[in-house]
Amino acid sequence: MTTDVSGSDPVNHSEPPAETLRYSAFTHDPAGGNPAGVVLDASGLDEAAMLALAAEVGYSETAFVTERDDAARRFRVRYFSPLAEVAFCGHATVALAVALAERLGPGEIVLDTPAGEVPVTTRVDGEGAVLATLTSVPTRSRPATSGELDATLKALGWVADDVDPALPPHVAFGGNDHLVLAAATRERLADLDYDFDGLADVMRRHDWTTVHLVWRESPERFHARDPFPVGGVVEDPATGAAAAAFGGYLRTVGLVTGPSRITIRQGEDMGRPSDLLLDVDPQVTRARVTGQAVALSADQ
Repeated sequence: MTTDVSGSDPVNHSEPPAETLRYSAFTHDPAGGNPAGVVLDASGLDEAAMLALAAEVGYSETAFVTERDDAARRFRVRYFSPLAEVAFCGHATVALAVALAERLGPGEIVLDTPAGEVPVTTRVDGEGAVLATLTSVPTRSRPATSGELDATLKALGWVADDVDPALPPHVAFGGNDHLVLAAATRERLADLDYDFDGLADVMRRHDWTTVHLVWRESPERFHARDPFPVGGVVEDPATGAAAAAFGGYLRTVGLVTGPSRITIRQGEDMGRPSDLLLDVDPQVTRARVTGQAVALSADQ
């Protein structure tokens, strides 16, 4: 349940209305990571205006702060892709948290999202970069049905032998649902050429935000790709929400036996390398995802 912050001051007059900031999350390099729009004062925007602005920005998601209490460091946030609102977006959360830390100072903040309450911790590392760690809503994961799997494989152009038998397909949740599908080889993951409309239809039917394709390099390191046709984007270079859901997957299928840090390398095959740090504890339902973000210019 989210907390009502309607009694707080919803407007920070130091920020021009609807000014759109641009950050790339899960990278220190503007040429890497996943770009996100950030609007720190969206109090004057209705849903149609936020959707239109997200489409104009053109990134996979833009985060809109619709209410804020700077003293309490609590913010109500909505997320829009160019095509639709999403309940939660990890990379836009990291981008927003870094933007707020640069203006309010590092520390703890709380985001009230459509998916639920998401605490975020920001700190400055030894090189002066701001790191943001989000704590997801409670995660869960369940085996994919044969119908879900068959339709997805067909849209991807994969066959059953392309799937790693040691990592069962699941539908995992960390704020929204993602199909987790493990490739048997790194080459299969790298060769992504799918039916955009066909996969979008499957995802809409099952209300999946992305298909989280992974390949296990080692127990502590995975490579990932995330088709996102339902958002109007062929692929996400870094997907924090899917990483949180993957934490629930790892816990459910027993791939972590104690508190573990998992590194997820994403975006490499599309030329925007990203690094996501995932902390999972098999005794805790919430996952923690850490990354940094770098400011972009309007033309990046």
